[in-house]
Amino acid sequence: MEKNPFKGSKILLVEDEETLAIGLQYNLSDEGFIVDLAKDGKEALKFLESNVYDLIILDLMLPYLDGFEVAERVRSRLLQMPILMLTARTAIEDRIKGLQLGADDYLTKPFHLQELLLRVKGMLKRKMWYKTSTEILSVFRFGKNVVNFENLNCTSGSKKFVLTPHEAMLLKYLIERKGKIVSRKELLENVWQISSEIETRTIDIFISRLRKYFEPDHNSPVYIKSIRSAGYSFNDEKEK
Repeated sequence: MEKNPFKGSKILLVEDEETLAIGLQYNLSDEGFIVDLAKDGKEALKFLESNVYDLIILDLMLPYLDGFEVAERVRSRLLQMPILMLTARTAIEDRIKGLQLGADDYLTKPFHLQELLLRVKGMLKRKMWYKTSTEILSVFRFGKNVVNFENLNCTSGSKKFVLTPHEAMLLKYLIERKGKIVSRKELLENVWQISSEIETRTIDIFISRLRKYFEPDHNSPVYIKSIRSAGYSFNDEKEK
């Protein structure tokens, strides 16, 4: 059995479907994670008031407070907390909304246990990579933009805003490969830590949001460009 490098990491599992919740808690614990189980949105927030977690697995459909509201509240005070959202809804609008409110990734029910475990380990690996790489590049300036990768605070001209951890990870990955074409496959495998064979619009959603934050005209990007049939390229120098 492959050793779990993240053994001992503490996870908050928020799921009201009892059979699924118990099964997930058992399998995550069997992998070496420490797991607290919350059965509704209010209980999840209580757990977060008195405990420190490395990651949250958050169901969308919950009693009292749904996953959208929990994600929004978590992100407002725990900027770098990884959030994996579980949803039975297949509508792209729900997935986009979850990502916009601060979820880093999502899985649509039903899903395979192995895929969930890979996503969890991938998110924890990204968290470790981001912490290490931030020590090398903590603040980056391009055009009228300033990005602080340590506290996620940003400015673009007179605008001030805060990135989600995954937005920051994606931007940092592109910046570190400035001038090079980064393929969708590379982003899926190295930033999302998932197989490039998995169909997802997540990258498109995140790229679009970064452009709205930082581009003078997000419909005509000059910093984060699409390279047809190849991927994306970051360049911090405007074309003359």
